[in-house]
Order: sequence, then structure tokens, then C-alpha cells
Amino acid sequence: MGSTWVIVVAAGSGSRFGGAKQYAPLLGRRVVDWAIEAARSVADGVVLVVPPDRAGDHEPGVNRVVAGGATRSEWVGAGLAVVPADAAVVLVHDGARPVASHALFRSVVDAVLAGVDVAVPVLPLVDTVTDGHGVTVDRDALRAVQTPQGFDADVLRRVHQGRPEATDDASLVVAAGGRLRQVSGERWNLKVTEPSDLHVAETILGTR
Repeated sequence: MGSTWVIVVAAGSGSRFGGAKQYAPLLGRRVVDWAIEAARSVADGVVLVVPPDRAGDHEPGVNRVVAGGATRSEWVGAGLAVVPADAAVVLVHDGARPVASHALFRSVVDAVLAGVDVAVPVLPLVDTVTDGHGVTVDRDALRAVQTPQGFDADVLRRVHQGRPEATDDASLVVAAGGRLRQVSGERWNLKVTEPSDLHVAETILGTR
């Protein structure tokens, strides 16, 4: 059985946050440090993708630090390029999601090992959803997608050979005919987007 690696994507500029949110302090650490810790709980190795000006930094808890590109797909591709060839499973996780649990990471890895090409944590929507014209959309047919997302390593590499562009790697694999399994996400697995999200993350982490 091959190894499991996690690519933690932390190359965003955080324009809505007002700065690089992945480096914001959170309970005495940085947001990204919490994401790395969760990744390490299931991984044989972790690759951290960072802004180019941080590529030379020493980052605790990771095996490789690489510079991201101009888009999310380029960030993932840069991380994937340094994942060992013998890796069987590759997870992609947002560096701005600090409270994803070990159990969630484990369920994603186990789903890929069971034979699917991509495993994605999702949540049903609980609010009423409308389109831009105010027309209600059937929320029962919709799911909110989270990370970590897990992939058969060979499948993810094949998809990235064409240097595709998408905000979500799972959609690329599914579009290429990959087998998808959705696993239960976590309500508290928030992505830090605004400064107020840090207060929520502090509360969640403080109860663990």
C-alpha cells in the first residue's frame, strides 16, 4: 500500500480578510498551523503551498514548502509536483480551515482506500436558497462542499497534466469520469474568511 500525503493550500492573499488569513493568530498559533496538525494526523507527508515571498520560510510540521502560482489549480499542481511518486492517496486541504477534525480526515482517506477516485466531505443546506432573481432553489438537491478532499494519487496527477483551471479539484476529477463518494462533513469546519470567523474558531478549538 502506498503512502498518504496532504497538500495544504495556503497561498491566498486574503483580500476579503484584509491580509493573509492563513497566518492570522489563533489561540497562540497561526490558522495554518492548526490545519497542518490535522493533516499530519493521517499523513505520511505534508506539502505546504505558500505565497512566493514565503517559499524560503521554515515551516514546522511539513515535509516540503513550495510556492503557489496565480490560481488555485496552479497551487495544487505545485504541491502535487513534489508529492512522492509512490503516494497512493493525496488529500487537498485549505490552510484557512483550522478546525477540521482527525475523524473527518480519516473518513476521507478511508473512502479513497475503499476504491473511489475522489472523496469529498459535504453538508446539506439548512437555509432557504434563492437565485439572483429571488426564485427559490430546491436545497434538497444541493450540498455545501468542504475540504479535505481526497484523491487517488494517479487519477489526480492525470487530471493535472492538462493544467486545468477550477476552484475545486473534485469537480475536475468528476468531469474526467472519476468515481465520487461524498462523506459527511462537519458543521464546524468553517473556512476563515472574515476576522469574526477567528472568534468562532477559537470557541470550537477551545472546547476540544
